[in-house]
Amino acid sequence: MISLHDLTKIFPGGVRALDGIDLTVADGEFFALLGPSGCGKTTLLRTIAGLETPTSGKISINDTDVTALPPGNRDLAMVFQDYAIFPHMDVTTNIAYPLRIKKVPRAQRTAKAAEVAARLSLTELLHRRPAELSGGQQQRVALARAIACHPAAFLFDEPLSNLDARLRLEARTFLKRLQRELAVTTVFVTHDQAEALALADRIAVMSHGRMVQVGTPTEIFHRPATTFVASFIGSTPMNLLPARLAGAALHVAGATLPAPAGLTPADHLTYGVRPEYMDLSLTERPDAFPGVISVLENLGTHTLVTLETPGTLIQLVVPEGDEPPIGTPAWAVPRRALIYRDQTLHTP
Repeated sequence: MISLHDLTKIFPGGVRALDGIDLTVADGEFFALLGPSGCGKTTLLRTIAGLETPTSGKISINDTDVTALPPGNRDLAMVFQDYAIFPHMDVTTNIAYPLRIKKVPRAQRTAKAAEVAARLSLTELLHRRPAELSGGQQQRVALARAIACHPAAFLFDEPLSNLDARLRLEARTFLKRLQRELAVTTVFVTHDQAEALALADRIAVMSHGRMVQVGTPTEIFHRPATTFVASFIGSTPMNLLPARLAGAALHVAGATLPAPAGLTPADHLTYGVRPEYMDLSLTERPDAFPGVISVLENLGTHTLVTLETPGTLIQLVVPEGDEPPIGTPAWAVPRRALIYRDQTLHTP
């Protein structure tokens, strides 16, 4: 278990990279830190690892305060974005290196390297050097080196970002299966929301050194807590449309929709609906957004349709082959939507 209490990191010049982080990662949990570049996620990971010293706050691993401990005494294994495997060592020596640092006898560490390599399908590569390996193979070597020392937790800093699209999907499946088998607490940093949604048990979405929302992938996707999370999560961004309350109705982009309870005309309102949760109608409807189809983007089995409405653009997803031609008048019918008041999710 990893626990963080009021963790703050301020760099010279007053840059507040971490701002009062409180978090507990449970034993065996796969936890993702997600956010755009500069949000503080890598700084947080490096602070947990001991590579950065917090300005204030406390870090505990398995109920032991490690805030002042050097990295080597924290019983953690870190896999970096560039893998950081030694170019002059073969695969066996790279995997066994943490055991060498711990002064494990040569025969034992070689046997352990072979055992871990077999688990990751690296047996035939044990005598090769990194220059003779593909990106996916190098990634597995870095993982094998982390596994070999049986750490209390894994820390992954965007380990899949250097792989091409197909290898990344394969590595993602492999990594999730491996983590389940090992049942080791894992903290995974990524800027790729699809990666976080696919891998994590829970996700923390970060912005400007703070955790904006922490929850399961389902919670984060279906009920983003702020408009920032709503716009960041999803393979196609959520439509976020200015709304105005009048009586018992919301007026949004040319549509008149029922308003939830608890709103006032003075509220600054945003209507949020994902492209996947809208239907396309070629017949006029008062409860739908009117517009003209301006762009069609092929997504394979589906098509992303952009509807040009007065003052804004609305996107929705339709099955492949169901998209009308560009220039066709159409109405986007929302099926499931959220209301944000002052950029924060409104719960009636």
